[in-house]
Amino acid sequence: MQALLDSEHDVVLVVTHPKSEHAYEKIWSDSVADLAQEHGVPVLIRNRPDDEELFMRLKEADPDIIVANNWRTWIPPRIFGLPRHGTLNVHDSLLPKYAGFSPLIWALINGEPEVGVTAHMMDDELDAGDIVVQHAVPVGPRDTATDLFHRTVDLIAPVTTEALALIASGRTDFTKQDRSQASFFHKRSAEDIRIDWNWPADDLERLVRAQSAPYPSAFTFHKGKRLEILAAVVSQGYGGTPGRIFYRESGGVVIVAGADARTGRNHGLAITRVRTEDGDEMAATDYFTSMGGYLTSRP
Repeated sequence: MQALLDSEHDVVLVVTHPKSEHAYEKIWSDSVADLAQEHGVPVLIRNRPDDEELFMRLKEADPDIIVANNWRTWIPPRIFGLPRHGTLNVHDSLLPKYAGFSPLIWALINGEPEVGVTAHMMDDELDAGDIVVQHAVPVGPRDTATDLFHRTVDLIAPVTTEALALIASGRTDFTKQDRSQASFFHKRSAEDIRIDWNWPADDLERLVRAQSAPYPSAFTFHKGKRLEILAAVVSQGYGGTPGRIFYRESGGVVIVAGADARTGRNHGLAITRVRTEDGDEMAATDYFTSMGGYLTSRP
């Protein structure tokens, strides 16, 4: 929003969601509505962009283009097709991969070497339109989803303004997405952060980093009580049954991991910091006072 206000383009109307307690917005909670009002730009607050008043206000505003970013619901064709130059959507992934929801978290869990931001022209299929501008940043070996959020959010303004400059210049021949490379992900829920000890330790370590604060932490159960895993590293190889509380290593406590852990060729996950069901945060070595027993996916 600030980049658009600072640009050569005129912002004639802002449509934004009501204030939310969603974890994503706790990272970066500056109000789009407040910024618009400070600059005398009319603002409409909506959960969904499908009412008649909104449509008529957009028609009256007569925009050359709509810029959409972090909009949470489907935008109907009569809205995205209204402006002369269509609607530019700014999505926080390197499309065509990671269309849909929570792309940074999914990409980190899957071990992608880079993440980024894509500005594309909106069409009938979600996040599938022609790519106008795309920028990437590398993923480091200890990066959390919060780290990647801050790194990619800084790309949104330049990607948007570069894309608008290209469109304003008369360019229309943008890059078609290779749909054979496309992937589409659903919204994340509590089930997606429940630890499955059959996963390889590498994947579990990335899951823990992907669920960094203020996102809800990855969790497991110990003696029937929920235990959040706040930090962990991949350990040396250990054999046995997935979920077994086994050994002290790397300043933490190793949990046997991987569906074929019985072979003894898997790494374990060395948990270093936990939070109990009561909200107490502590070193894993303080929580696990003795070895033995199991961490489980269910109480």
